[in-house]
Amino acid sequence: MAAAVHKLLHPHRSRDQAREEEHERQNSANDRTRDEEKHTLAQWGEKHAPLEPAQIDKDPEQKTVGHSSHVLRKKDFELIKTLGTGTFARVWLVRLNDAQKGDENQVFALKILRKADGTNAPSLSELDYCPGGEVFSYLRRARRFNEPTSQFYAAEIVLILEFLHERQGVAYRDLKPENILIDAEGHLKLVDFGFAKKVENRETYTLCGTPEYLAPEVIRNTGHGTAVDWWAFGILVYEFLVGQPPFWDQNPMKIYEQIVEGRLRFPSAMSSEARDLISGLCTVDTSKRLGNIQGGASTVKSHAWFKDIDWDALYHRKIQGPIVPHLRGPADTRNFDEYEPESIHREGYTKEMQEKYESSFKDF
Repeated sequence: MAAAVHKLLHPHRSRDQAREEEHERQNSANDRTRDEEKHTLAQWGEKHAPLEPAQIDKDPEQKTVGHSSHVLRKKDFELIKTLGTGTFARVWLVRLNDAQKGDENQVFALKILRKADGTNAPSLSELDYCPGGEVFSYLRRARRFNEPTSQFYAAEIVLILEFLHERQGVAYRDLKPENILIDAEGHLKLVDFGFAKKVENRETYTLCGTPEYLAPEVIRNTGHGTAVDWWAFGILVYEFLVGQPPFWDQNPMKIYEQIVEGRLRFPSAMSSEARDLISGLCTVDTSKRLGNIQGGASTVKSHAWFKDIDWDALYHRKIQGPIVPHLRGPADTRNFDEYEPESIHREGYTKEMQEKYESSFKDF
């Protein structure tokens, strides 16, 4: 009787209580899900073995090549240091907040951008952290790489281009030392796919890339495909061995003139095999360009300059890199530049902005 009277006097109290309890249960379930996701992410970060060709050739819908989470948020990570900035994004070194035992030392590179700044990219994405920093930094300090170091790095780039071109039909279009990072074990990773495009056997006409590395067909705007990456690869090998690209001038138009002319000048100390490789790659006629002729990447891999490379061992990371970063710990950032902090005057993500942009991110 008393309970019935209480309900009559307080008709909303039990409903409010039920809502609160349901809200608490939901929060608790979300917390458990996020904790599980954090652990999954930490475990994923420990996997370094490359996929076998048979795994790569599987149906894209049935293979896992990364880890994507719909529940983790910025607040689930501790932001340690900015690793790089771009027009719309900032990349942070992060570690998991409230990590489970054993996961505390896992670190990641996290790209964060405002949804209002770009509707073609996720607002938060997890990347592998490469504590060695850019190959560019090591090259500038050393002035140039010796031949074995150049061969190792060039060979790993060949494997990357082979995968992009022949498995994915993708032209990378921005190959240069600044876009190549060194991981904790001394192996390379190609980053910044902002100019990459799936071209397969078609041609595209967008003028993009770095002046010193542009292929003649890009400058002439006659249409280009994956062959542009083999030209840029030849420029890269030259810069590894010499310390600067073969075509250079303070005036970009002069650089373009030199590229279209395609006349290479080699230092006398460069080996004949290296000269032959670079000449074959930096050929103005794309139908004769090494890597773009019949046989594709295999014609580059079989070149005499790579005669000492065990391609299978290299693919499976059984060969130690020539530069292995000396690190104080997993969160060591000494190989990255210092960046200005983010502006505190940025406009918040308002309800109006959410209504405008949120639908573009429904798949993330």
